[in-house]
Amino acid sequence: MELKPGVVTLALYKGKGQLFNALIRAWTGSIYSHCELIMPDGRWLSASAMDGGVRAKRIDYKPEHWELIPVPWANARRIEQVFDQYEGSGYDWSGIFLSQLLARGIHSESRMFCSEFCAEALGFADIGQFFNPMLLGAVVRRINRLPFVQLAHSLAEGHPDAKHA
Repeated sequence: MELKPGVVTLALYKGKGQLFNALIRAWTGSIYSHCELIMPDGRWLSASAMDGGVRAKRIDYKPEHWELIPVPWANARRIEQVFDQYEGSGYDWSGIFLSQLLARGIHSESRMFCSEFCAEALGFADIGQFFNPMLLGAVVRRINRLPFVQLAHSLAEGHPDAKHA
């Protein structure tokens, strides 16, 4: 899938990456090891271990490294609010181990890891620490297939069948 300007998009990293990426993929049994939210203005928002925590950046998109999932139901204002709240906060190392590896749901209230940030920003308040990139992608895909989400997206896109809905 190509990057669509003007639409919030969930980006799932499937590139080789570094040792940490390999460990995440091995633990989750997935091809994904990281996730980002791409904003309509082209900024990529996430919490990154390599970048030290919650940050915005522009990433040179390489299709072979990323799977993109449009999120037409995402509230860009909410995403910005969550980003503003956590921008510059450190990476949630304790959360990644205690929520993901030990499945205890214990995490930092002031730091985040990638899927925790993306889930929280997409509206999964207070449960973001339970998501990993693979699970978040599966949930977003499922929500995208819900009939009322498809109808709302058709209406927003001006689909010819929308007037009969």
